[in-house]
Amino acid sequence: MELNIGITYDLRSEYLAMGYTEDETAEFDRDDTISAIESTIGELGHRPARIGHARQLAAALMAGKRWDLVFNIAEGMHGIGREALVPALLDLYRIPYTFSDPLVMSLTLHKGMTKRVIRDAGIATADFLVVDRAGDAAAVVFDPPYFVKPVAEGTGKGISPASIVRERAVLAEACERCIRIYHQPAIIEPYLSGREFTVGIVGTGDNAEILGAMEVHLKETAEPGVYSYVNKEEFVDRVTYRLMAPGADPVAAEAEAVSLSAWRVLGCRDAGRVDIRCDAEGRPQFMEVNPLAGIHPHHSDLPIICNLAGIPYQTLIDRILLSAMSRVSGQ
Repeated sequence: MELNIGITYDLRSEYLAMGYTEDETAEFDRDDTISAIESTIGELGHRPARIGHARQLAAALMAGKRWDLVFNIAEGMHGIGREALVPALLDLYRIPYTFSDPLVMSLTLHKGMTKRVIRDAGIATADFLVVDRAGDAAAVVFDPPYFVKPVAEGTGKGISPASIVRERAVLAEACERCIRIYHQPAIIEPYLSGREFTVGIVGTGDNAEILGAMEVHLKETAEPGVYSYVNKEEFVDRVTYRLMAPGADPVAAEAEAVSLSAWRVLGCRDAGRVDIRCDAEGRPQFMEVNPLAGIHPHHSDLPIICNLAGIPYQTLIDRILLSAMSRVSGQ
């Protein structure tokens, strides 16, 4: 089936030209990411058309433009519902799209709310506390070391070695710094010192399946102890990725099982990633889910997993489209 497929996105270069900072635009896409998606959609026999960000989509819709399907990777700029803006607009006009719906996008951006759902479902996740004010950190009931990060950011924003807080006496100060810089609550968790995985998933509901589990190994040149924004941006020099063989590694197998359960419980669609870190006893714990994962063919974690697993980029995009296309006829 040949489709007219629009592409929605937030282009980093456009926002930098408008005066936004490198940190503010960290989650947005590079020009060559959009080019790769556009050319791959064309190679798969469809007709791609660039749309742009949420405001550009709204203008196009008001002008009467329509598409059979929208390939949506727009992150949004402001508010806890920023990743839900494009899906909500498309739902309003009954245009199907790739990836998750507004509920999932809003829920999963807030790490605390996500972990509440995960915990209620009985899926392993570390204890946590969301604090609106630095003084609220006094209510923490678990022992240090702690890990402090913004409650609603991605791409490692706000994560550095300073996120590891080893003494209760300086916990409030770390929370205050996080809240002040990112203008949102901070989430406090126990610092998990074990192995770290990011697990790629494709599909929806019962049809969801694991693409691969990749273990993150920090080199001596990396910022220590954390898969930080800097380590992610400079992964070639700072990180080694290893595709796991769950059949030979029970911990990797458990990490995959936790990830797939979380994906299905949260209602995520089409493709994305789940991040897992093991505690000191080696037990995999759900950290967060990314239902709008980066999709640069060489620099984003999900395609890196696919590259390690021998899955071509075109196949990944095709599987995402096929999953989303199952919703086209129902609109």
